[in-house]
Amino acid sequence: MKLQALRQHGVFSWNELATTDVSTAKKFYRDALDWELVDTQAGDMVYTKVKVNDLEVGGMMSLPPDAPGMPPAWGSYVTVDDVDARVARVQSLGGKLLVAPRDIPDVGRFAVIADPQGAMLGMITYLHTE
Repeated sequence: MKLQALRQHGVFSWNELATTDVSTAKKFYRDALDWELVDTQAGDMVYTKVKVNDLEVGGMMSLPPDAPGMPPAWGSYVTVDDVDARVARVQSLGGKLLVAPRDIPDVGRFAVIADPQGAMLGMITYLHTE
């Protein structure tokens, strides 16, 4: 699979672990799944990218400070054509906005929503689709 296939509207394109212990998680997933893990600097935090066959498919990070009490969890992101427009559409359909649209420098723009039953999902519009 190529990166551009993941960057099409409606396709699940990224998976992200937010956890209390990134070091332990890295060891577990590296050993369990043979993942290549690459630490990068993202602002003032270290972000670990997950690579499989040289394709970046996810990441790991410490739980964000604005999510006290959140248990460690994986989250999925779907590529969308326009995050802001999709958030408005989600809300008009009875969904909720959990994380308002915000930019990720050099990556794109994302938001996190919940469907009317409460299931969470991230949406992302990438700056580049290549």
